Amino acid sequence: MRKHLRMEELIPAMERALIDFSAGKVTQPVRSVITVDPPGGFFGMMPALTVEGLGIKIVTFYATNAERGIPTHMATIFLVDPQTGAPLAVMDGRLITEMRTAAVSAAATKLLAPPDAKVLAILGSGVQACSHVEALQLVRRFEEIRVWSRSPEHAERFAKEIGARAMSAENAVRDADVIVTATNSKIAVLKGSWLKRGCHVNAVGACRPDWRELDDDTMTNVVFVDSREAALKESGDIILSGTKIYAELGEALAGKVPPRGNETTIFKSLGMAVEDIAAALLVYRSGKK
Repeated sequence: MRKHLRMEELIPAMERALIDFSAGKVTQPVRSVITVDPPGGFFGMMPALTVEGLGIKIVTFYATNAERGIPTHMATIFLVDPQTGAPLAVMDGRLITEMRTAAVSAAATKLLAPPDAKVLAILGSGVQACSHVEALQLVRRFEEIRVWSRSPEHAERFAKEIGARAMSAENAVRDADVIVTATNSKIAVLKGSWLKRGCHVNAVGACRPDWRELDDDTMTNVVFVDSREAALKESGDIILSGTKIYAELGEALAGKVPPRGNETTIFKSLGMAVEDIAAALLVYRSGKK
């Protein structure tokens, strides 16, 4: 999978996928989720018919897996020929999920973050945090990277791996130009009072309607989402704050709404099947060469 999926190709593929989705060219029901309790896991089904492909991703999230030393998120993607319905490929979706999420954040950062952004703050120290560092450095030249995690030990280890500095969440965020929240938190870890005016936030955790990563103050800024329908059903940051969604990212990428990049912007990312299908097609086509 790593051999056939390259971030430099994935970012523009995500931009096209988001534009197609917001233009109404994609058939994609909101993710269907079954709660598995006990142990408190989630089983999600994400189908989509896109301009180029047809398929479904099955994704699971079990927070307790961290105690077992195995991934909290696992996924499988099934691609189908849209012309015949014939199966094309079954592939692991965990790496695709990691990379496409970061690639979408990179597309948002490229459009919305200050062009001269120098400081990146990462709240979280897992696979998404690592993938975001890789992707965001392709669209901005950061001179400093700051890291916070609920586990100081994990923060120090992650910071050492990427050449960053570990510190408190507030110190990491203050004066940062781009912030990423990539945690499993169910309560807000980012406060709007910490944000530098004109900065950009990519929020990729809190994918349930009663979970938060961002406080109400943060949500008073200009809010973009990947899907309005999904955000109003799945995002606790959107639902519980009562914020008004400004636009879908695909609308801004297509030039249908002003990006308002001179203001403080929030991109609330939930992840969509159209992104998974686009990424899986990159792998499938590369593997056939």
